[in-house]
Amino acid sequence: MRAGIMEPTAGIVEPTACVRDQSTTRERLDRLTDAYRSLRMGSCPSQSAADVALLVCSAVRGLVPDHRARSPAGICNDSCVDVTCLSLTLLEKITSNLTSRSLSPAVTWYCEDVLAQSFQHLSLMSHLIDQFQNEDQVVSHLAAKALSACVFYQLHRSGTFSPVWLQKCVQVFSCSSPGPELDSCLWSLTEVLKRLLKGPHQADILGELLAALDASLSALCPKFLPEERAAGAQCLMDATSTAGLLLDLLEVLTASSLIGGAGVCLRSQRTTMIYSSALLTTVSCSPQYFVKKRALLLLKRAVLQKAGEDWAPAGVLSTGLRYKDFHSDMNMLAHSVLTAVAAGWLHSVQVKSASYFGGTKRIRGEEGHKPDCVMLRAVSLLLLKSMELHIQTAGATAGVDSASEVYGYLQSLWGFLRRCSVQLTGVTHPCCWVSLLFGDQDDDMMEAAKALFSIFLHHRQCSGLDDPALLEAACACGSNPHCLFLLLLQTISFDHSILLDFLISTETCFLEYFVRYLKYLRGDWQGFIAACGRISSHNSPLSLRHSLTGPGRGDMLVTCKRGSDQRVVSSCVQPTGGILPVGTINLVGYDSSDQSDPENMEVSEEEHGASVCERSSCRALDVKQEISVPAASKANSPLQRRQEGPSAPVLQIEQPSPRPTMSGQLGCEPSARAVLCLSQLREVVTRLHTKKLFPYNPSSLLKLLAQVDNCS
Repeated sequence: MRAGIMEPTAGIVEPTACVRDQSTTRERLDRLTDAYRSLRMGSCPSQSAADVALLVCSAVRGLVPDHRARSPAGICNDSCVDVTCLSLTLLEKITSNLTSRSLSPAVTWYCEDVLAQSFQHLSLMSHLIDQFQNEDQVVSHLAAKALSACVFYQLHRSGTFSPVWLQKCVQVFSCSSPGPELDSCLWSLTEVLKRLLKGPHQADILGELLAALDASLSALCPKFLPEERAAGAQCLMDATSTAGLLLDLLEVLTASSLIGGAGVCLRSQRTTMIYSSALLTTVSCSPQYFVKKRALLLLKRAVLQKAGEDWAPAGVLSTGLRYKDFHSDMNMLAHSVLTAVAAGWLHSVQVKSASYFGGTKRIRGEEGHKPDCVMLRAVSLLLLKSMELHIQTAGATAGVDSASEVYGYLQSLWGFLRRCSVQLTGVTHPCCWVSLLFGDQDDDMMEAAKALFSIFLHHRQCSGLDDPALLEAACACGSNPHCLFLLLLQTISFDHSILLDFLISTETCFLEYFVRYLKYLRGDWQGFIAACGRISSHNSPLSLRHSLTGPGRGDMLVTCKRGSDQRVVSSCVQPTGGILPVGTINLVGYDSSDQSDPENMEVSEEEHGASVCERSSCRALDVKQEISVPAASKANSPLQRRQEGPSAPVLQIEQPSPRPTMSGQLGCEPSARAVLCLSQLREVVTRLHTKKLFPYNPSSLLKLLAQVDNCS
């Protein structure tokens, strides 16, 4: 039987066989299709494992690089390409299924036999690597995909890496020649590293692989990440596809440095930090906008310590332990950013119009195009976090000069935003730009607010100004903590349930920011009151949000209801993105139907649509949360919609038991609404903590909220 299989194999291996015998090519395609469909159905193909292995190996060997260009029959050669692509897809399917252990015992044995025949007797690994040079991008990519699956499967079975694959990566990275082979090696290594990072207990194996490739990777990056771009100089970053693959690899390497603990980190894992100046040069000098954007996002994630957040499982990258040189590397990154900004780097950063599936979108006739807010946010966070790191390193020893320098960076950032976004030029209060720019990205908004708060505290310590002058200077640079907090509350329409969601979520740094701000607020209540008046006299960021997000469905008016009296206190367009719009289902709901129990209210996870906090240090919350509400609100919902004719929807805030304000009467000014929001938050957190439903001990937080409540 084996001889019968080997006889047609000679014809399959012959490179021009598909040109001479079209019927044989169709037959191979049909046999591969039958095998693929059978395995997808979870059953063994009708062909033997040896037959499938020969078929796959022959198809991979039969299509040599550039064969398409030399073939006299294009249609026939296209069929050969189809056979090769299907064989590579089948191989990747077999290997991935074995790794995931999703097959029955009989099918598992069959697939293992196919791989044993392919790699032990037919040298399939070498033939796969040969396809890395194929000019057909589909073939080279499928070869890299199949080979990566095989490498990971071999690692899964024996704990060793394929020496053929490893040697090829070292050779290609050392030569550093742009082309399909380099692209395939970059993609393959990135895929293997990602799989290792996603899997449990892979740190040791990951370290062994990176140690074997460290020298070649360290030689690759400096050749294609120049510190300065000379006129006419060629650079890998000029090639969009290769640049994207290299930047993906750099992010994986940076992410791998976050899970290694307190040990020594390899140089290749620190490439993003070491060559941060070169990456900044790439952002400003690369002719490809995609490359600029991708490099900027890499730097942003590096400074936020969130490299790999798009694909790494939750908790894998947040071990808390950092390698030996981590702080010096972060300081190096911050220094590179600040040095570049001081040298005018912001003037060279290009920000295009935002892209949509239909191209660019014009907001309104005379307002121009919507700016690329991803770029604006990345530049802003990169600079803000670099300033925060610089402050933490310098401390308060630099004095007034340091304070002036820090605020100078903020002024440069503000000028950059106004220059790149026509919509921001109408903002009369600089503190509004954080809410405008980050309003639909709550994680980035919290990072920006926390960094600005650190900058403000540093300026307060260094400048020697009194509180009123200090706050005025902070407002001029958009860093007044009271204004930022009030604008945050205004962005979420003073909804304490959204603050509660922030508190129990691990996706933002809100808890750290909130606690630090409350400590400051209890000692500067007069500054808070002054900020409330300042916010009332300037344009609300929500009333300007349509400039960045496009036309909404219409303005929503928020009214304070007291008996039959109503008065409008603020207006805003409906927020979009991460911050929930006013009037949507609350993250912590308050049912107001007559059939609900006013003292025991259960809110299921399905009602708020988001999972409750999943922390490694505490148990997950139950699906249901019990929340009691005042008996007086039994018949009326805290938030009720009503439509008055053709006008915009109006939200009515029911207050059955009015809380006295500082003037002794119910008020709807920002200070009263903020105090009410914090008071409601304290009540809800207290109830949850009493019922042991809060994910951590909030005693310190509740104490701070009570102290702030007393200040009012």
